[in-house]
Amino acid sequence: MASQTGTIVQESLAALLKDSSFLPELQSESREQAFASLASILSTPNKIHKAFLRISMDNGEVVRIPAFRVQHNHTLGPYKGGIRFHESVNEDEVVNLAALMTLKNALHEVPFGGGKGGVVISPREHSAKEINLICQKYVHYFSDILGPDKDIPAPDMGSGDREMDWMMAEYKSIRPGEPYRGSFTGKSVVNGGSLGRREATGKGVYFTFRYMLYDFLKEQRTFLSNTDNKFAQTLLSYANKPMSIAVQGFGNVGSVAALEAHQCTLLQNKVVSVSDRNVMLYNSDGLDIQALIDFTTKNKGELPTTEEQLSLFDIKADIHDRDQVLDLDVDVLILAALEDQIHKGNMEQIKARIIVEGANAPVTGEADQYLSEKGVIIIPDILANAGGVIVSYFEWLQGRETQFYSEEEVFKLLVEKMKGTMDTILPQYFGDPFSLRQNCFIHSVMKLVTVMYRQGKLY
Repeated sequence: MASQTGTIVQESLAALLKDSSFLPELQSESREQAFASLASILSTPNKIHKAFLRISMDNGEVVRIPAFRVQHNHTLGPYKGGIRFHESVNEDEVVNLAALMTLKNALHEVPFGGGKGGVVISPREHSAKEINLICQKYVHYFSDILGPDKDIPAPDMGSGDREMDWMMAEYKSIRPGEPYRGSFTGKSVVNGGSLGRREATGKGVYFTFRYMLYDFLKEQRTFLSNTDNKFAQTLLSYANKPMSIAVQGFGNVGSVAALEAHQCTLLQNKVVSVSDRNVMLYNSDGLDIQALIDFTTKNKGELPTTEEQLSLFDIKADIHDRDQVLDLDVDVLILAALEDQIHKGNMEQIKARIIVEGANAPVTGEADQYLSEKGVIIIPDILANAGGVIVSYFEWLQGRETQFYSEEEVFKLLVEKMKGTMDTILPQYFGDPFSLRQNCFIHSVMKLVTVMYRQGKLY
């Protein structure tokens, strides 16, 4: 487990060990032994699977591509987690992301364990035929460990419904006559996927922000005003005030979150900046997010980089270097790109008072501590970006029942699920000294510990 996640889990276990009201059945030496067992169980994955996929390229060359599937913990149900296609994929990263999935599912009461996959490729450098073959080989190499009741992959960075369709088809051909619809989630609707799955993560990211800044603030203003909690004071400072938002990353997550913010009438927020791997666009009066989405839809998912491209879609924006999005003087920063974007080298330049983690681990542990000490509210990945796995669970259920929800029903269920989590976590966060990330981890670990204890796994 990578250091930040591992450290927070250890701190959560230490806090629970001292809390005599938690699992009072465990006392003295047996309590310490049980928690030592927990530390060992949660700090390591159950299994790490690695293969080198043999792929025939279009030019006739045969290459071997590293691929991973990590199964971290299945206490709560089948392993669940996406398959990342990216050139930076490595074993440590996949292990950490699998651990995060275990904790995320526990936090949101989703009956899955934690898993993750990865393939070391840059998708833009491969043809559709090559990607198709990579998908087939991935399933072929890992077919023994995958399945609707064993390990259920989903899309992640660099993969989408196309890849999940191909993988499900390969799984079906390898295991004829067996249930297959639930073997992969994030599929296209025609192949048994759920309406709303593509937008789910981005919608969930913005919902966590909107719920805190509108619903919770409105309902709990008296409580917040009567506490000296520094995060409560930050939240109160934005009551009924305009807010500027910058979004790093304009893919499935960032673009949807930006559009949700752009269309929201409950808060006075405007998206003044968005960025991708090529460029950052800025307009202090607010960007036309729908026009930017229309442009990226027609241009391989990339934002406009020239004045000519902007004028073609009547988009008013200034063009800047992509990394400038992080140190803009804005109220809110939504991070929907890669991990480790805010770190020791740039944390002191961050001006946003609220950060929402749409990506996994975009803020390093050191930066998280520094910003939290300054009263910056960080809505962590484990809480904010769970929309994808929650709707994946709905898709899995729909496949088993062969009954499918409307998009409206999916989003209603998603909001209800995330609202339940927020209602549990937020009062604790604004009432004690722990960060929101720490509160989420403590809640996740409590769930896992309780279930493992009841199942007799701590002896």
